[in-house]
Amino acid sequence: MTYDWTLWIVFILIGLATTLPRGSFIILGERASLPEGLQKALRYAPAAALAAIVVPDVVLVGGVVEVLNPKLAAAFAAVLATQVSRNPWLPFIVGMGVLLGLRHFL
Repeated sequence: MTYDWTLWIVFILIGLATTLPRGSFIILGERASLPEGLQKALRYAPAAALAAIVVPDVVLVGGVVEVLNPKLAAAFAAVLATQVSRNPWLPFIVGMGVLLGLRHFL
């Protein structure tokens, strides 16, 4: 199998494109700071990324939104358990209990 030299250039460019922006904040330190508005917006990035991954799996069943969805009911129960108690294990227990119960009966 022969490899073209352009493949190596692409690898190097992709590596630089991912490393330079991250490394620039380490190297430049305080001299390169993000604007205050962008810093405030970036605080919500992890929650937004997690929601973008989880919500479609919870809401959709076979690509269609269903009202009687065991995953949606379990997620609602877990959120409700979070609001009622400060116990970090309770949402997992309640959510899995509702999910397994509804899957068994539906």
